[in-house]
Amino acid sequence: MPCKDEPSDIARGAVEPYIDADLYEYEYRRRRDDVYFYTRLANTQLAPGANILELCCGTGRVMRSLLRAGYSVTGVDLSRQMLAGARRGVLRLPRSMRPNAAFAQGDLRTLDLERTFPLVICPFNSLEHMYTDDDVLRGLLTAHRHMEADGLFALDVEVPDLQWLLRDSDRRWARTRFRHPSTRQLLEYSTNHTWDAQTEIVTCRFFYEPLEPGPLDDTQIIELTQRKFDPDHLRELAHDAGLETLSHDADFQDVPVDDSAVTQVLICRRSGSSRRL
Repeated sequence: MPCKDEPSDIARGAVEPYIDADLYEYEYRRRRDDVYFYTRLANTQLAPGANILELCCGTGRVMRSLLRAGYSVTGVDLSRQMLAGARRGVLRLPRSMRPNAAFAQGDLRTLDLERTFPLVICPFNSLEHMYTDDDVLRGLLTAHRHMEADGLFALDVEVPDLQWLLRDSDRRWARTRFRHPSTRQLLEYSTNHTWDAQTEIVTCRFFYEPLEPGPLDDTQIIELTQRKFDPDHLRELAHDAGLETLSHDADFQDVPVDDSAVTQVLICRRSGSSRRL
């Protein structure tokens, strides 16, 4: 989770999804395309054992793959719960890999580790928690600040899907029954969302309804707020932050971004000049 001190109507959705690290890890355990992409990028661009900075590392899905590939990784997140989950995940790795992991708590907009890296990454829609252009620029400038002179920066965010964004906000979607990974209580999951076209912010609501007695005794609603980015505007913001876009592809593949794509992936290098805030 990358940001703090948001307006009250956004703050809930910037914090709540990142409190229960075990549930977060469980829900995204099958998300692998990004893991393979960032590991492949490191393997093709970096020297063995190189240092990588992962901004908004969450519970460490990508980080653990990079550690297994022999790299040293510094994972940064604002959420202490996410960082605790990432540390637990590293402890499940072979002992020889654990010393190559480092962690720091920080805000994407203001982070300064006072060192640079040959590769900086910001996976899994994390930039979507930058709700204004100024905040996006601050986040991208953080990446710029931590890149070596010839280093790379890679990120992924969703491609706006207008049909999905305009779904009926009163209906519930994606109903699924599952057991909470920690408490083992049987729950029913469903979701809906509302879309503000002016701010480009979608507010998702995740409903967890208990189906048997347990720690959760009433329906829990968790909100997630995300900014959606027009691909052209995203490249413009990267340019303003002093980043040259080397590639802008879809769905972690070497294919152009179009209306059918789910994810847009940028790989950038420093271009030198940037718009300072």
